[in-house]
Amino acid sequence: MPVTDTAHSLFISDLHLCDSRPAISRLFFDFLQNTAIHADALYILGDLFEYWLGDDTLDVPLNQQVSLALRQLADSGVAVYFMHGNRDFLIATQFADACHAQLLTDPSLIDLYGTPTLLMHGDTLCTDDVSYLAFRAQVRDPQWQNQFLAQPLAARISIAQQARAQSESSKQEKATEIMDVNTVAVHEALRQHDYPRLIHGHTHRPAQHPIDIDDHHCQRWVLPDWYDKGGYLRCDTLGCQFVSLTV
Repeated sequence: MPVTDTAHSLFISDLHLCDSRPAISRLFFDFLQNTAIHADALYILGDLFEYWLGDDTLDVPLNQQVSLALRQLADSGVAVYFMHGNRDFLIATQFADACHAQLLTDPSLIDLYGTPTLLMHGDTLCTDDVSYLAFRAQVRDPQWQNQFLAQPLAARISIAQQARAQSESSKQEKATEIMDVNTVAVHEALRQHDYPRLIHGHTHRPAQHPIDIDDHHCQRWVLPDWYDKGGYLRCDTLGCQFVSLTV
């Protein structure tokens, strides 16, 4: 395990918390209480939940447990940041306030112990997946969101389940490369932000990719998902390293 007595920040994404995977929820709560508690900050870069149907579902047991655990972490002195993913893009200020967390825009450029670091969920880098980007544009539209949130919870659940089934079906028809990041999109993001380190999730392909671009040496860190096990990225003044968590 990494040393915990030096200044460091932790990065996670793609936990997809839901009632059907209680072991992962327990792993997350244990991570908050025993690991994240020692960090300066915890950055959640999207898809904390399998889906989020609106901040009016905060009283759902799992949602309530998660928000309480994050609030306890924040109140202990650990800064908590949250960025929307493609599953929980409807999270709003009520959830953030309940967690005592700060919402981040996508992308966000931060100074991470002296190293400029670009944070993204990662889905906007998958520019070859044209059908997904069209869907993303639709559901991020404020008018669509207002119409969706105005429906009864049962109707929202049905819509989310249908969208999930359709997404899984469409994945079977797509080439694997289409659902990964596009190199040109990655390079453009690095250029736009003056060649920082890049940390993102979404693709479920954890790795550290060295990138040489325009006479600059950059790094792209891809966060792990939390399906069969968990994992996070730990960064300090010396750099970053992956740490795995077992159920």
